[in-house]
Amino acid sequence: MGKFKFPSAYTVLMAIIVFVAALTYIVPAGQYDRVMNPELGKEVPVSGTYHLVDANPQGFFDVVMAPGAGFYDPASYEAGAIDVALFVLVIGGFLGIVTKTGAIDAGIAKVTAALEGKEIWMIPALMVLFAAGGTVYGMAEETLPFYMLLIPVIIAAGYDAVTGVAVVLLGAGIGVLGSTINPFATVIASNAADVPFTDGMGLRIAILVIGFIITAGFLMRYAEKVRKDPSQSLVADMKESNEEFFLKNREEGIELTGARKLILVLFAASFGVMIWGVSAAGWWMAEMSALFLVSAIAIGLIGRLSEEELTGTFVDGARDLLGVAFVIAIARGIVVIMNAGSITDTILFWSENAVSGLSEIVFINAMYWIQVVLSFFIPSTSGLAVLSMPIMAPLADFANVSRDLVITAYQSASGVVNLLTPTSGVVMGGLAIGRVSYAKWFKFVLPLAGVLTVMIMIMLSVGAVMGL
Repeated sequence: MGKFKFPSAYTVLMAIIVFVAALTYIVPAGQYDRVMNPELGKEVPVSGTYHLVDANPQGFFDVVMAPGAGFYDPASYEAGAIDVALFVLVIGGFLGIVTKTGAIDAGIAKVTAALEGKEIWMIPALMVLFAAGGTVYGMAEETLPFYMLLIPVIIAAGYDAVTGVAVVLLGAGIGVLGSTINPFATVIASNAADVPFTDGMGLRIAILVIGFIITAGFLMRYAEKVRKDPSQSLVADMKESNEEFFLKNREEGIELTGARKLILVLFAASFGVMIWGVSAAGWWMAEMSALFLVSAIAIGLIGRLSEEELTGTFVDGARDLLGVAFVIAIARGIVVIMNAGSITDTILFWSENAVSGLSEIVFINAMYWIQVVLSFFIPSTSGLAVLSMPIMAPLADFANVSRDLVITAYQSASGVVNLLTPTSGVVMGGLAIGRVSYAKWFKFVLPLAGVLTVMIMIMLSVGAVMGL
């Protein structure tokens, strides 16, 4: 028998869809009554109103429709992941054009020369930037463009693709795990729990700082081990292939001309405008796609690409990320199946019963693990907050635990799970861009997730005892 090879991201996600569809035949269908929360602008479940409804088991037709329904609802035409998928394709075209001008190669050469002998400090410096985005505004889908930008730099510095993926995914992930003013996690959850989002801020900052130190140290240790001995890389078998792919068409000794400097300035400015648009102007995928489309055209003109070169390069770049767009949509299909089968609220109801009547420390740690399970099925931080907090937060009153501690448990659990869950389009998309299999990523990140979980449970227990 040949050596077992872990299946691709597409197969893993389709297997999960089939598994969740099978659950709709076993798990009773049920729902909570919902009321509109004017502050959130969304309907939220009402505690104590869970009731059984007619079962709607998901069959073969529903399973094969799920990836398409992940793009958009075929009944209402409401967008699902189609806007994210389009954004990914536009980013692919944008990066293709920037690469074609030679500006990226010249910039990488300059950075590599400047950091010679100090490459390791590039890792925590970059992670700080992504962690800031995660804790401030829940940076997630917005990280996708950075993989293709940073992985070549990381590989050129002597590290591997796993390190490149981890800088972005773990950097932003630890920021979300330790969210402070993140409107898509902390603020939404606090509103749903009816407490000020500033309550519990001190404990969350402590989790953020300690978590970042643990994560950065973990990644730096791995990266340095790989630099000294490339055979220690989890993707050592792909070393030559990855160097050819990520550093393809790279010109040695390419000059950083005035035009290329201008391109790099516009390149960086595009991401700066994107961050401003998302955090301050209410932008989302459509606006970000338009931004990078305009930037791609402007950079192509500055780089003096012909019309044929500009359009052809854009299409080729989009083609490179086509698989990522499919991964994101298939991952969204898992939630489609759960909601259509009416088992999401049932799982929440079981969770509600599981934590009733527990002591403070047991309650808050049980709450953490329940949120871990819920996060696997509902990887969206905002979606999980809207769904679970109106039910779970009031239970804290009976356990003599402050509601803000329940919010901290929720966002910490969601943050840890979203470092490794295959149900997250961001995780699977980032791995697809980095050409890192899910099996190898899971092996890499599982020890870190374990250490972070122990740290979080200790912090939550201290918070429960001290009444933080």
